Amino acid sequence: MIILIAALTGAALGALQARRRKGRAADIAQYAVVYAMIFAVGALFVTLLIDRQMRFG
Repeated sequence: MIILIAALTGAALGALQARRRKGRAADIAQYAVVYAMIFAVGALFVTLLIDRQMRFG
């Protein structure tokens, strides 16, 4: 669940960033996808850390 929320948040922030830079539709889509991937990978690591803490903590 954390990963999905992070990916959606990243996509929204990426699209806003591309719009601020006056990007075309393809630029906005590319920024949204890249930010979504970065945020999802970051959330994956956070999720793994939380899981390990719950198991071994």
